[in-house]
Amino acid sequence: MSARNSHLIVRHGKNGKYREVPLHPKLRTVLEEWLRERSGWKSADTTPRCSSTAPAAACRPARPIPHCAPSPTPQACPLGRDGIFTPHVLRHTAGTTMTRRGTDIVIVAELLGHSVETARRYSQPTLQDRQKAIERLTTDQ
Repeated sequence: MSARNSHLIVRHGKNGKYREVPLHPKLRTVLEEWLRERSGWKSADTTPRCSSTAPAAACRPARPIPHCAPSPTPQACPLGRDGIFTPHVLRHTAGTTMTRRGTDIVIVAELLGHSVETARRYSQPTLQDRQKAIERLTTDQ
């Protein structure tokens, strides 16, 4: 993290890409606390530690957010598809929340280190969205 600019620096993201991601002030506080706690862990390096039951694809060291990384505060975050919280669920939730609140998809893509096409998955309409679109159709013209 960059103390001066309140940015998270991603030195080696997917495909070796470098980027800086602005941090929300509340997230910065939580991350600083988690990093202090994590510094005492025996395996405090950047290599994900996986159990024997973790899928092999989820445990590649170069993966920006490994699905098998320990979670700092799972009780404070939304649950994944099977009721399991992972850092990837938090990433997906952030992307979905940003698009549903009107953030431009190009900005979402850049923040998450995705192409615009990949970031589109965060803007998929729900059944309710489609229903509202139908209800907005006028029939009196």
